[in-house]
Amino acid sequence: MEAADTAWILAAFALVTLMFPGLALLYGGMLNSRNVLNMFMMIMGALGVTTVVYIVIGHGLVTGDSVGGWGIIGNPFEYATYQQFTQDDGAGGTLWGAFYILFAAISVALVASGGAARMKFGAWLVFCALWVLLVYAPLGHWVFAVSDPETGYVGGWMRNVLDLHDFAGGTAVHMNAGAAGLALALVLGARKSTADRPHNLPLVLIGTGLIVAGWMGFNGGTAGGANFLAEYVILTSIIAAASGMLGFLIVERLRDGQATMLGMATGMIAGLVGITPSADAVTPLGAMFVGLLSSAATAWAITWKRRHQIDDSLDVFAVHGIAGIVGALFVVFFGAASAPAGIAGVVFGGDVSLIWRELVAITVTLVYAFGMTWLIATVMKKIAPIRVDDEAEALGLDQSIHAESAYEQSRI
Repeated sequence: MEAADTAWILAAFALVTLMFPGLALLYGGMLNSRNVLNMFMMIMGALGVTTVVYIVIGHGLVTGDSVGGWGIIGNPFEYATYQQFTQDDGAGGTLWGAFYILFAAISVALVASGGAARMKFGAWLVFCALWVLLVYAPLGHWVFAVSDPETGYVGGWMRNVLDLHDFAGGTAVHMNAGAAGLALALVLGARKSTADRPHNLPLVLIGTGLIVAGWMGFNGGTAGGANFLAEYVILTSIIAAASGMLGFLIVERLRDGQATMLGMATGMIAGLVGITPSADAVTPLGAMFVGLLSSAATAWAITWKRRHQIDDSLDVFAVHGIAGIVGALFVVFFGAASAPAGIAGVVFGGDVSLIWRELVAITVTLVYAFGMTWLIATVMKKIAPIRVDDEAEALGLDQSIHAESAYEQSRI
C-alpha cells in the first residue's frame, strides 16, 4: 500500500475503535442506572472475545479461500493465529487483518441489545464466541470475500454469484445484528420491568457522537485508501446522519407532539445504518433521502415492537435491521449511475434483476441470522441457565454480577 493509504486506514482504524465506548455509552445511558456498568462490560467483553476468536480462526472463515469453491465458508486454517501477518506483504494485509476484527466485534456488540439487563455475563461471553463463528463468519464470507480469477481465489456467493452490492456491511453487520438481537431477546424473554426510562440522556448523546465519528472511519476506511471514494462516502454518510436525525424528530413531533433527544440520537444512527450499504451508490441528494426514509422506517419499527411487547431492549432490530433494509433497497430503486459505484437504480432505467438479487440477499441474511442465533441461544439455555434469576434482575446486574455501582452516593 502507498504511505498515504496506510496512514488513512490507520486513522480509520482508530476512529472505528471509538465506536465501542460510544456504543457502551449509548446503550448504557438508555438503560436504568442499575445496569449501566453491566452493559459497558457486555460491549467491551464482546470486543475482547471477538478479537481472540477472530485471530485464532475467524479471519480464515471470513476471507479465506472458499472451502470446496462453493462460496459458503472460508478456509479456517488459512489465516490461523495470524502467522502470515508477521511480515509486510506490501498490500496492507496486516492492517486489514486488524481492521476486519473491528467489523466482527461491533457486529457482536450490537446484539447486546437483545440481552440487556437480564443475561448472565459469562453466558454472554460464550454466546459472543459462538456467534462470531456460526453467524458472523459465514455471512461475512458471503458478503466481504471477493473472488480473484487471476489467483484462483474463490469468495462468497452473495458478492460473487448473486452480485450483491453492499458497500460496508449493511447485510453482514447491520441486518445480521438486528435479526440476531431480536432472536436473542425472544429466547431470553422480556425484562420483568420494561417501564424504566433512559437514566442518563447526556451519556446517550456522548455515545452517539463517538459512534458518528467512528462511522466515518467505518465507511471511509472501507474505501481502501486515501482516495476520492473515501471522500465521497464520508460526505454521503454525514448527510444521511443529519437527515436521519431530522427525519426522526419530524416523525416524533407529528406522532407524539414532542421531539426528543433520544429520538435525535436514534435518527442519526438510523441514517448512518441506511447509508452503509449505499454510500457509494447514491448522490448527495439521494443520501438525504436515505437518511429520511431510514429514520422514518425505524420510528415505525420501534412503535410496532412496543405494540407487540417485544423486548429488544435497545432497539437493535428497528435501528440496524430495518434501516439496513431501507438502505439496501434504496440502491435497487434509486441508485445513481453518476455516483462512484455506477449503479443505476430501477427507477432510472437500471437492471430489473437488481430487485430479486437484493431481496434474496436481504431475506437470506435475516433468516439465517435470526434462525442461527435463536438456535445458539436455545441450545445454551438447554445446557445451563443463561438468564439471571429474578432477585438478581431486580437488584440490577451491576451489583448482582459485578459488585459495582456506576453512581456512588456519599453517606453522611
